[in-house]
Amino acid sequence: MLEVEGLTKSFGGLLAVNDVSFKIKEKELSAIIGPNGAGKTTLFNLLTGEIRPDSGRIIFNGKDITRLPSHTICRGGVARSFQRLNIFPRLSAFENVQVALFSAQRKSGNLFSRAEKMAREETGEILESVGLYDKQGVRAGLLAHGDQKRLELAIALASQPELLLLDEPTAGMSPKETIEAVELIRKEVKDRGLSLIFVEHDMSVVFGIADNIKVMYQGRMIFQGEPGEARAHDEVQSIYLGGAKI
Repeated sequence: MLEVEGLTKSFGGLLAVNDVSFKIKEKELSAIIGPNGAGKTTLFNLLTGEIRPDSGRIIFNGKDITRLPSHTICRGGVARSFQRLNIFPRLSAFENVQVALFSAQRKSGNLFSRAEKMAREETGEILESVGLYDKQGVRAGLLAHGDQKRLELAIALASQPELLLLDEPTAGMSPKETIEAVELIRKEVKDRGLSLIFVEHDMSVVFGIADNIKVMYQGRMIFQGEPGEARAHDEVQSIYLGGAKI
């Protein structure tokens, strides 16, 4: 589904992503891990068109999307969440998802024309699937942090993706919220037949979701393989975890 070939991006003298190559198969659940500053979020920004690479190619479903703008990539089937919450805090949970559906259906240029009747059923279904149906009328900025993360997932799902990118989906959550988030993510990607790439620091989340793990260090991809292989890999243990076992 996704082929990344020799992707490189530098900022001044900092080589943030250094000749990174990998593939994602259809319905693969892949985690990208690594210490802070490894280049994970920069890689996400490259994959989704937020920034452009200095060199390399990104092929999605056989199409070169390397230099396409982010909205075109999103409408082509790639959706993401962000490290920091990216919601409309003054809109209700319902309106946040409804607006995302408008954009996916290319109706965002006419948001205020009979908007109350547009995509209501689809919006309600998405909110119900992430556990926010009973809070659909609540202003997004007033939701608890865990519910805001659920809402961000709902917004990403509203764009009707084939490939979902989640940047630290459990950041700031309590242990209980983290367990619920892992179960929700697994359920949604399975039920919708999605491919998933996610960045995460919590190893219980990584090993609870991923069937493939990629490790970045100083902009390079130093390991790609199954979770069991990552646990036993000497370089992963020494560079990422300081020798501690995962």
